[in-house]
Order: sequence, then C-alpha cells, then structure tokens
Amino acid sequence: MLKTRPAIPQIPAVIPAPPATPHAEGVSNDEFREAMSRLAAGVVLVTAREEPLSATGPSGEDVGMTATAFMSVSLDPPLVLVSLREGSRMDDLLAEQPLWGVSVLAENQRQVASRFAMKGRISDRLLFEDVPHLRGEASGALLMGGALATLECRTESRVEAGDHTLVIGRVLTATLPSSGDRPLTYFRGRYRNLGA
Repeated sequence: MLKTRPAIPQIPAVIPAPPATPHAEGVSNDEFREAMSRLAAGVVLVTAREEPLSATGPSGEDVGMTATAFMSVSLDPPLVLVSLREGSRMDDLLAEQPLWGVSVLAENQRQVASRFAMKGRISDRLLFEDVPHLRGEASGALLMGGALATLECRTESRVEAGDHTLVIGRVLTATLPSSGDRPLTYFRGRYRNLGA
C-alpha cells in the first residue's frame, strides 16, 4: 500500500492587509477618508505669531500651517472656521494666541502649500524666508503675497470635535491683493488647479 504525504499548506506570496476595522457606526477610517477626499476644497495658509518667552529674550516665531478644512460661518458678524488637528503646533499656539491670519492660496502657490504641510519640522523660519509676505497690522501674523485674499482673525470660540479642534474666528480685516488668478484646490489627495 502506497503511503501519501500530507499536503503542505501553500503560503501566499502576498499577505493580504487586514480588513479595515469599522467604528461602531460601521464606517472605517479608510472609507471615511476616501469619501471625504472626493470633496474638493480650497487651500489656505493659516499663520500666527508665537509670542517671545520673555521680554528680553529673542523675538517670537512665525508659524504657518496649510489647511483645507476652512469655511465661512457667518456674515453678521463675519466669522470663519478652521479645523486643526488636536495637539498640533497650530492648535497649541491658537489656544494661547487669539490673533491669526489666513491667506487664500492661488493656483501658482502650490509650493507654499506643500512646504507648510510638511510634518515634523522644527521651525517655520526658513519656510517663510523666500516667500513674499507682509505682516498683518491687526494680527501681527504673516500674510502671503500673491494670495487671492487675506484675512486677519481673532478667536471667538474653540470646539473640541473628535481628534480635531474647530477654531471659530471673527474676521478683523479682509483684503483682496490679487485679482484674476484662480484658486488652488485639493481633491482626492492632491493639489489641483481649478478645471484641471
């Protein structure tokens, strides 16, 4: 009688990724992220001035952050909202500093958006160095030259929302330094030009 060897289980060449774990409501992080990536958004640079640690020490530092979760909230009074990742440098700064600026970026400012979206950077000083800008009179924040519009804001309220903080600001000044340019947009994980 012939003896047969037991079959050796085949190991797949590629180990499949574990299935996405849904939240109690049924949607996974990946599903939610992919769905929201299909919502086109404008791109802004949020800026604020970090106050010096002491009156005799070095001057404060300018901080910037690219954001796509930005919207108008109210016309009377003029209010805007920006969503900040909880515990991020900008979230921590705006918890202490009530004055901040927003530059609505034009399609030719993709490089500005990219450099201020980098994670893990130590200082923003060098990032501002070769970018045309001016300092807002009402907020002290840097406002980008060539932006479609710039706003200076004062925080009215902060709302904790999951892993983000919603910062609602009253608009103190609004300027339109650029005309005729098209906006920089963000869609499906990439910066895009309107109509492209």
